[in-house]
Amino acid sequence: MLNHDFCRFVCKLSLLGYNSYINIYITLTMENTSAAAMEFNATAREGEVQSKMPLNSLEVQAVTILLALIICGVGIAGNVMVVLVVLRTKHMVTPTNCYLVSLAVADFIVLLAAGLPNISEVVASWVYGYAGCLCITYLQYLGINVSSCSITAFTVERYIAICHSMKAQFICTVSRAKKIIACVWIFTSLYCVMWFFLVNTSETVYVDGVVVRCGYRVSRNLYMPIYFLDFSLFYIIPLMLATVLYGLIARILFMNPLPSDLNDRAGHLSVHRGRTNIKMGVSQSNRGVVSSRKQVTKMLAVVVVLFALLWMPYRTLVVVNSLMDPPYLNTWFLLFCRMCIYVNSAINPIIYNLMSQKFRAAFRKLCHCRRQPPPEKVTRYNVQVYYSAMKDSQESANNRVSERRDVNLTDVSTMFTIA
Repeated sequence: MLNHDFCRFVCKLSLLGYNSYINIYITLTMENTSAAAMEFNATAREGEVQSKMPLNSLEVQAVTILLALIICGVGIAGNVMVVLVVLRTKHMVTPTNCYLVSLAVADFIVLLAAGLPNISEVVASWVYGYAGCLCITYLQYLGINVSSCSITAFTVERYIAICHSMKAQFICTVSRAKKIIACVWIFTSLYCVMWFFLVNTSETVYVDGVVVRCGYRVSRNLYMPIYFLDFSLFYIIPLMLATVLYGLIARILFMNPLPSDLNDRAGHLSVHRGRTNIKMGVSQSNRGVVSSRKQVTKMLAVVVVLFALLWMPYRTLVVVNSLMDPPYLNTWFLLFCRMCIYVNSAINPIIYNLMSQKFRAAFRKLCHCRRQPPPEKVTRYNVQVYYSAMKDSQESANNRVSERRDVNLTDVSTMFTIA
């Protein structure tokens, strides 16, 4: 009887333990199921976010394509014309124009490597592959840095030519300008090699496709020293140097355009020799030189001012985003910054055409808008006419003097004969 009761008690404990085990198992299973359900729901929600590829709005696409095509088309054609005009016209090959050719080539590279790829990128993903990402990024920074160095170079050249005119005869030469331009391109080409190791392509998988982007290889925070180095070398230092040098140029050129003793010496020389035309020629040539220098200086100053204004939004955004987390990435403001860069690379030929008579005449000749005889022949013809007119006047004056002498001698001989 006791054994029977003990067996019944053991069976009850076993049933209780089994039920407890079942309850614990069911509880754990429910917890795991709920956790799995929560994870599945989170995955589903994440899948909903990444289910479709992020596309720009039709307004952004239309505005980007329209502005990029217009600005890049005008800029590429204008910069090509600048290069052709200087290379095909002998009297246009000057030290300043050599630097302008370097600037035109750099702007052409910026428009070709930054403007045109932006059209395809705003519509779809990156379509140029890994090699295209490396080469296009390299060319973008190469053109940007060369344009900044070219502006600095012709600013220094203008300062030496105007403020140190005696030294400029030996320093500001075409051969020296070509050497400086070669050094600028070599330096910037080597400096921009680092971008081959700093960019990479990335892929993001969506339900309706794969998006490829050309971006940075490492974290954005690691690029801060490079950003500030570029900001200092190719924006702050050139602008500070240009401000100081153009201030000195303006003081010399606009406040004291010509020393007064040149006109005095020319006047004394003309009075002493009895040739008033020498005085008039010297004064007119001096005025022509001063007006030409003022015209070129104003044109280059406008180029520098536009470079400072049009690059300011992008440079400021890069520095601010290096310090902010998360960065400011408004679509319309980014579009505005990019268009300012493209306008800066496209507007320089327009400035040359508006502010330089030589470039305007050369552009017309290149476009065959108005056919004229070469300026060399016109100059020679004018010189010959002037020389022949002066020779005829001198011969007539000598004839009149000889006639007077003959008359006087005849009168004297008559007097002696009568006597």
